[in-house]
Amino acid sequence: MEAVMGVNDSEQERTIRTGKQGTRASGPEVLVAGASIAGPALAHWLCRRGAEVTVVERAPELRPGGQAVDARGVAKEVIRRMGLDAAVRAACTDTAGAHSVDADGQVLETFRVDDDGGDGFIADIEILRGDLSQLLYDDTRDGVEYIFGDRIAELTQDADGVDVVFAGGNRRRFDLVVGADGLHSPLRAMVFGPHERFLRHLGHVLAFYSVPNEFGLDRWLLEYQDQESGRSALLRPIQDATRAMSMFYFASAGFDVDYRDVAAQKRLLRERMAGLGWRAPDILAHLDDTPDFYLDQVAQVVMDHWSSGRVGLLGDAAFSSSPMSGQGTGLALVGAYLLAGELAAAEWDPATGFARYEARMRSFVEANQEIGRLNARSRDIPGPDAGPRPDFAGEWFTELVGRAINGMELPDYAGAPDSAAPPGSPLTSSAKL
Repeated sequence: MEAVMGVNDSEQERTIRTGKQGTRASGPEVLVAGASIAGPALAHWLCRRGAEVTVVERAPELRPGGQAVDARGVAKEVIRRMGLDAAVRAACTDTAGAHSVDADGQVLETFRVDDDGGDGFIADIEILRGDLSQLLYDDTRDGVEYIFGDRIAELTQDADGVDVVFAGGNRRRFDLVVGADGLHSPLRAMVFGPHERFLRHLGHVLAFYSVPNEFGLDRWLLEYQDQESGRSALLRPIQDATRAMSMFYFASAGFDVDYRDVAAQKRLLRERMAGLGWRAPDILAHLDDTPDFYLDQVAQVVMDHWSSGRVGLLGDAAFSSSPMSGQGTGLALVGAYLLAGELAAAEWDPATGFARYEARMRSFVEANQEIGRLNARSRDIPGPDAGPRPDFAGEWFTELVGRAINGMELPDYAGAPDSAAPPGSPLTSSAKL
């Protein structure tokens, strides 16, 4: 990773850049905000379609760790078409399955990784968010300009392009800009309006952080749910057998803690988890020592449109389905494939490309968001004012899951350029999965 100084003479703020140097290609110049999963995945496909890509990330470097994320159904095909199947599977958590347990640790129910062809509760492709982010970065770093420690401060678009002012002082012009910067997307707020217009709180809060593996975990996830309080605690194995990932859920009708105020978040978690049984006290004992604490509301992003002129959105910034769906990463990967393909097929006309991307993705997104809402309702606190919990045993739910996992056709984009199709890529034929 090469460190260089900003090019603006009036601003000597240090940035970190990697990627292309020298002569620029003739393709469109695209700026992507966000270097977690959706952003680098989009960069992969944009480069293969002939674009010149810059990714800006406000964090000083890639963020390691994070919760485990899954790829199911059509998302696994996208990974294969990227040529990353072997690398992703090698970095997986190697979880064998999950046990739901009671307060004494007795197993109540078991889910195995090979259930439903590897697309069940525990997917056969399960990887820490940070590990997948690193893989996608390594895959694209030689062909993409990455700028860390900076962000979009101002943006003005016209019929021919987008003028961007970075917080570090640089000014540049791009043909297209895409926000892949997460649930609390600054770019979305800048272009589309305030967060409260699009965020839909699902009545729960999620926290997770790594802890020493003093719990004897060996490839099996353990989850304890207290039905009366709507709280749950979870422990899962990771590749580093000396550590484990912990997770807490609790019901909360509102959420008014700043997602950037870590001290306030930890106080809230301690207050809401007080008295929870099983191994919760042992997990909470590591709260102040963990290097990767995260807490936020369980929320979805619901928007009528995912683009405005030459600015579009991808991933959680556009259509977060919430962790309750288990499909956020799948939506990001599939969306990246479709967005790059539709823009290239439209010869980089934003009105046509963005509209076709949205038309293909909308029903897929809606199915996954419905699953997220149903799973959130299933964890609501019982009471006289609570609605009925979903009955997941019906055929309607099986059909919904099928649409959420495999209900997407991946076009071949035969008329669009593809400069780096991996050996054996099926890009010459469409796949209805």
